[in-house]
Amino acid sequence: MNQIMHTFEVLPEWPLHPCGEITAQFLALGLTDFRRAAAYLNQLPYGRNTYREDGRGVLQEGRGTCSTKHAMLAALAQEQEMGEVVLILGLFEMTERNTPGVGAVLAQHGLPCMPEAHCYLRYREMRVDITRSGQAPSEPIAQLMHETQIAPGQIGSYKTVWHQRFIQEWVRTPEIAGGLGWEEVWRIREACIAALSQ
Repeated sequence: MNQIMHTFEVLPEWPLHPCGEITAQFLALGLTDFRRAAAYLNQLPYGRNTYREDGRGVLQEGRGTCSTKHAMLAALAQEQEMGEVVLILGLFEMTERNTPGVGAVLAQHGLPCMPEAHCYLRYREMRVDITRSGQAPSEPIAQLMHETQIAPGQIGSYKTVWHQRFIQEWVRTPEIAGGLGWEEVWRIREACIAALSQ
């Protein structure tokens, strides 16, 4: 399978049928099909949500991350019984080129890159990322180091533990991690994410 990330435009225009709390939130905004719901989430600004465990705060707060926006859309797909849409957690090497705004933080610590977890959807055989399109010009994520299917409720502590375990392995190669410990790399990662919110 190729690693191209598609935009929300490849998602189907499935009509939304009243059937649950998440669907009701989208319908209340006049969003009557799945693609329109994805397009709406795409245009919301990047920002961490107060409650980050499953994405339900995105519409109320008017912002979200790759995790919360995609989890909300995956939960909508579940309510609508759209089994072809699933939530994926992937890992890639984050650089200034593919994630504009993190370069200064990485350079300050002598790191050319860092493993970063990224959530997106899989629709049929396509990877769909509703958060990176329309943002600052950047190179696409060229290669994923690992990916796994998760449930919307796993974007909180499960995702964090999964990501931290990978960083613990990554720092064992000193020529890559510059001899830094995993806790320090995690702090640098948090500074990168904070830089993206500015």
